[in-house]
Amino acid sequence: MQAWLRLSRGIDALNRFFGRIAIWFIFAATVLSAANAVVRKLLNVGSNAWLEAQWYLYAAAFLFAAALTLRNNEHVRIDILISRFSLRTQAWMDLFGLFFMLLPVCVGVLYFSIPFFWQGYVSGEMSSNSGGLIRWPVYLMIPVGFTLLLLQGISEAIKRVAFLRGALPSPFVKESDETPSPDGAEGAR
Repeated sequence: MQAWLRLSRGIDALNRFFGRIAIWFIFAATVLSAANAVVRKLLNVGSNAWLEAQWYLYAAAFLFAAALTLRNNEHVRIDILISRFSLRTQAWMDLFGLFFMLLPVCVGVLYFSIPFFWQGYVSGEMSSNSGGLIRWPVYLMIPVGFTLLLLQGISEAIKRVAFLRGALPSPFVKESDETPSPDGAEGAR
């Protein structure tokens, strides 16, 4: 079980890394959006390439952050119903959702998105907008994002199984709930 938990920790670290990248993508898209608006209003100059770059950054941020959202237990679920069950029942329900919903959807999206990306890459597909960008970078974000989500689903399944076997405390604690003590002394020790 320890090897599986190490794998889970590695996947969690990978998705934390991509989550940090997503934050910078949002920042870059916001700056780009503001700059584009200012240039358009002040100089009466617009660019489809800048608009599309902004969309690409938002798409990448969304796809990169999805796995981190799952990791932090911030994903959509019916808490008002699921909270009525014991933690063990919740873990079993999560395993069902992971194995019969999330993971198959991720595999299906990967099955279709990898050839879609490859076709765009090989053909050098360009945006139909005047001055638009090449499309394969944004097409690449789809399989990358869903691979990260698939890996995080596996990590979450490992944590649920470990919890059910008594090898891990509750996997339902959100990362934002794991705050240090107010004086910060615990983190310094």
